[in-house]
Parts: sequence; C-alpha cells; structure tokens
Amino acid sequence: MESKVAKDIYHNTVKIALVKDGWQITNDPLTLKIGRRKALVDLGAEKLLAAEREGQKIAIEIKSFLNPSQLHDLEQAVGQFVLYSKVLAQQEPDRILYLAITRLVFSEIFSEEIGQLMLDETDLRLVIFDPENEEIVQWKL
Repeated sequence: MESKVAKDIYHNTVKIALVKDGWQITNDPLTLKIGRRKALVDLGAEKLLAAEREGQKIAIEIKSFLNPSQLHDLEQAVGQFVLYSKVLAQQEPDRILYLAITRLVFSEIFSEEIGQLMLDETDLRLVIFDPENEEIVQWKL
C-alpha cells in the first residue's frame, strides 16, 4: 500500500496560479531519488514561451509558514530548498527550483534582516503568490 503524500494547504492554489501564469504542470509531485532516499518536490512545471525560452522547466516547493515560529519555518524551508536544489542540479540541471510563499509571508519574513540575508547569501528563488486571487504576483531571483 502506497503512503499518501502530505500536501501544503496552498498546493492547489499555487497550481492554479502557475497555470494562469502560462505554466504546464508536468509532475505533481516531482520525485527525486538519490541512492535509497526519495524526496518529493511539490510541483514540476514547464512553460511554453517564445522560441528563445521554449522548454523552460521549474520545480516548486510550497511553504505556508503557519507554525508559531516563523524562524523555524524559514529554517525548514531553506534547508529543504538547499537539499532539493543540489539533487536537482545533479539529476535535472535544466530545472530551476523555486520556493512558493504567500505575499503576506514575503512582507513579514523577507522584509526583515533575516529574510534579506537568506535572499542575499543563498541561491533562494521565490515565487510570491496571492492566495485569494490564485495568482503569481512576483518572481524573486
């Protein structure tokens, strides 16, 4: 019997937002294997763009930041991002990893010094979405 994968509360919201933004969902979830271990990134997507960018691929890890300690949520999210990005670099180097967060989380965490430090000193890439309108509001590279 297969175990069910726990999905973030914003999983379907981010899926809808990505489709609205022109992305095609290709993997839900995107499974990464390294040795005997398996990691499940929330979504894999491809965007059909103009010829010069055709075939662009991304992976999205969705985080809600609903725990009492947002610092703990940040630690978990950055740790997962680093792990998944290293595995992706080996297995699918043409796929770029993003962390999906709400607009509110971005304004609360990433406007503070600790959030800015993570953006400045890591390869963290963000997809910021509006959960009410189910839309991507910003890509932060």
